[in-house]
Amino acid sequence: MSLIKINEFLNTEFDYVLDARSPGEFEESHIPGAQNFYVLNNEEHAYIGEMYKNRSKVQAKKEGVCFMLENISKQLKNFNAPPGSRILVYCARGGKRSTALYTIFSQLDYRVYKLEGGYKAFRKWVVEYLQSFPHKKFAVLRGNSGCGKSELLNYLSPSLDLEKLANHYGSIFGNRGTQPSQKQFENEIAVFLYKTDPEKTIFIEAESPKIGKLIIPKRLHKRMQEGIQIEITANLKNRVERILKYYGDIDEKDFLNNLEKIRPFISKKVYENLKDEFYKGNLRKVAEILLLDYYDKTYKKKQTSIIIKNDNLLESVEKIKSLKFNFD
Repeated sequence: MSLIKINEFLNTEFDYVLDARSPGEFEESHIPGAQNFYVLNNEEHAYIGEMYKNRSKVQAKKEGVCFMLENISKQLKNFNAPPGSRILVYCARGGKRSTALYTIFSQLDYRVYKLEGGYKAFRKWVVEYLQSFPHKKFAVLRGNSGCGKSELLNYLSPSLDLEKLANHYGSIFGNRGTQPSQKQFENEIAVFLYKTDPEKTIFIEAESPKIGKLIIPKRLHKRMQEGIQIEITANLKNRVERILKYYGDIDEKDFLNNLEKIRPFISKKVYENLKDEFYKGNLRKVAEILLLDYYDKTYKKKQTSIIIKNDNLLESVEKIKSLKFNFD
């Protein structure tokens, strides 16, 4: 069997990384870039686990093998990797599930490897790496809401878009749907950093310690605070347009729930104005009030000598790219 340790895996390119765990385990968190090729589905995994622990280990193994063969066969029919593909398989701890997948795939025309220690070994590496990663060169885009910081990150490289990874715009009204788990958020960050040269400047947007429900790793947030700060500004019209683009499809329930969250930070008059304009369907006015009477008043500026006025996206990108950073 071709076993591969975590450090070797991180430095090797694979055509496919197959996660043999159940769909539920995979959905909760997985190695970035992996695809789920389960050998036991959610119900089977729970059933076999309970039988193995409380009833008969022998019977659990027998029924488990039957489930595995059926599931692998069903999925293999739609797996069309070219001959010679380099494939890594893993399960929770590098045990029976990844071994079953490895055994079958190794009989085909593939170069197959199994991750020693499985996902548990990967998570151990993630936790340790996020406490010790060497990167110190961060250029941090700051600025009031709606200034286009996220848009700028799309044109800068390397850039770490935490809001995209968190599936959240980073504000009270910033929910974009279901967020990933904390583990998956950390997995994505760790792999990005590991694959990025520590000598390169990483562009990143300023954030509070939390984005929605997710917590930014402490060492990363500290590096962001210590990084070179770039203040992004934009005129009110452009900011309103961006806010409408990001939040314009918010429904009544979400709007009212979020409005209640900011109620302690705005006046009664502003609160009532926001509700009135929302029910009139005047979302442009809602965005303007939110920017001027809530977001701008809660934004905390940080001293910096670098200010970029972002009224033309591509011009702003070129200005940022032309900056010379001194991290000494």
